[in-house]
Amino acid sequence: MIEGKQTRFSEQAFEWLCLAAIVLPLLMLVVLVGDVLITGFPRLNADFLTSYPSRKPELAGILSAGLCTLLLVALTAAIAVPIGVGAAVYLEEYNRQDRLAQFIELNIANLAGVPSIIYGLLGLEIFVRAMRMGSSLLAGAATLALLILPIVVVSAREALRTVPDSLREGAFALGASRLRVITRVVLPIALPGILTGSILAVSRAMGETAPLIVVGALTYMAFLPTGVLSPFTALPIQIFNWTSRPQEGFVIDAAAGIVVLMVALMVINGAAIALRNRTQRRDR
Repeated sequence: MIEGKQTRFSEQAFEWLCLAAIVLPLLMLVVLVGDVLITGFPRLNADFLTSYPSRKPELAGILSAGLCTLLLVALTAAIAVPIGVGAAVYLEEYNRQDRLAQFIELNIANLAGVPSIIYGLLGLEIFVRAMRMGSSLLAGAATLALLILPIVVVSAREALRTVPDSLREGAFALGASRLRVITRVVLPIALPGILTGSILAVSRAMGETAPLIVVGALTYMAFLPTGVLSPFTALPIQIFNWTSRPQEGFVIDAAAGIVVLMVALMVINGAAIALRNRTQRRDR
């Protein structure tokens, strides 16, 4: 009887611990988001979205930072997604049991856990100095592409693994080449998972700050980029710059910038879910 009561008590205590582990982070998140919304929402207006940064908090805006962030995300996706999906197809469809593929797979899994500042140092040495891109928009996008490339590869491989081998074997039995099997059978079925993983990886790059600071992103940019080799900034860097200022107005500007960044991330994540659902319905 005593052992039974102790076991029941232990199970209840473990259940309460699990519940607390779920509820407490959610409460903290609600409090933080609520504080940011209350602080920054009054500052959100057309002037804030269409103005350049300023030394006066009431005149500061996110035009240059917001546009650079959109360009960074587009360039990062254009670099990382094709390379990542191609690497996943090679590892999963061509050399699944090869030792080289296993070695590459192990290193990709390790690279996914490397701190982002290390990618910034790598981008500084390779893109900024060795390839002579300078502290440009292209160098920043290439650095972020390196950062999210392991995530794209891993998520794309998991999506490819969901395709039944029977479909591949049936296509081969009908005389299709490997390339045709991959392009006509495997990739269309794996497309929802590939899109979801890629978009979520790109959304992570959207919130990165440390690698961009290392490669030379500007903290104050009162002009728009004219090309991929132009100097650049990003919205997280602009927010970081505002939070380091002593004036109370810049704290309000930073909160408004955080709201804009959260909305953008929610739109990207929502687009990932919508694309996944749409492609799944089409396949059915």
